[in-house]
Amino acid sequence: MTYVFTSESITEGHPDKVCDLISDSILDAHIEQDPNSRVACEALAKGDVVVLGGEISSRAKVDLDRVVRDAIRSVGYVCPDEPFCADKVKIHRFLTGQAPEISRKVDQESGEQGAGDQGLMFGFATGETEMLMPLPIHLAHRLSEGLTEDRKSGHAPFLRPDGKTQVSVLYEGNTPKKVTTVVVSTQHDRETTQEKIEEYVRSALLPRVLGDWLGADTVIHVNPGGSFVEGGPSADCGLTGRKIIADTYGGMGRHGGGAFSGKDPSKVDRSAAYFCRHVARRVVEEGLADRAEIQVAYAIGGRHPVSVKVDTNGTGDEGKAAEFVRGFDFSPRAIIDQLGLIRPIYRSTTNYGHFGRPGFTWEGAAVPTGAAAENA
Repeated sequence: MTYVFTSESITEGHPDKVCDLISDSILDAHIEQDPNSRVACEALAKGDVVVLGGEISSRAKVDLDRVVRDAIRSVGYVCPDEPFCADKVKIHRFLTGQAPEISRKVDQESGEQGAGDQGLMFGFATGETEMLMPLPIHLAHRLSEGLTEDRKSGHAPFLRPDGKTQVSVLYEGNTPKKVTTVVVSTQHDRETTQEKIEEYVRSALLPRVLGDWLGADTVIHVNPGGSFVEGGPSADCGLTGRKIIADTYGGMGRHGGGAFSGKDPSKVDRSAAYFCRHVARRVVEEGLADRAEIQVAYAIGGRHPVSVKVDTNGTGDEGKAAEFVRGFDFSPRAIIDQLGLIRPIYRSTTNYGHFGRPGFTWEGAAVPTGAAAENA
């Protein structure tokens, strides 16, 4: 079967990603002081206003205004002539403590830890790229990352923080054959022409990032909407947790619906999704399948999942893969311990995908248990 699959990425200056970064920066600031912090923090950004909402229970003493402004500044929104500027935004807080009923379910008197919510999570891995990620989202992320690198390094000083990329790949079965279409939309300064931006994308960005995947017949769209001067939260509203497909597998693997940013690891919609990715990677690395998708589901307060499912998409021995996966401990406490999640690492996960980038424990460095340890 031949088909074209498309995935999208966004730069760190996209309004939704700015909010994700604010939320994860607040999470890190609390965990750094108090590893037992319970954080579920959302952010909304529009114009010159940032709104924080959610629940935080922590012994940490955090200067939230400073954390918010530092996050915005790190992205590059520092122009005093724009409404959304790190030093000018007005910050409003609507934060309470975690509900006691939930707290008792999570931190149990026995010392065990229950799931912070009910829900279902997925993890996915495929052997089509070195990082075991689907090619469309992998390339889209690298293009977004390339835009940011060129902006911050001064190689393309006319670029501004906001932007989106999109990559379409032709598949034969599960094998990517070529990139058919690329879309790059990038914010820029007022003086730069469409022709200059197109020249930069075609002659510098795409060859460097796509390499051999850039073909003579690849269709390229650069700022197809025309001028893109007005961008970021100055122009559009941003909200935490609104880019869950770009955060995961670009639509290639299924998604349970829970966002990641701003949530401490007791929230299994984050921690269990990370662990499912790790286990899916292990299935592919062990040669049990070329593709693997893991689903897990929990009841709130539960110490163990209500279900674990393995799907190899017809690319391997599902029975052997399921037996292998049963050797992993999916309890919330075990996940946190195996992946080392009680650390201020979350700000670094925010941009260019939570998966498929080196340096995270769920990308290969976790410690298996049970039957998985025997096979490791």
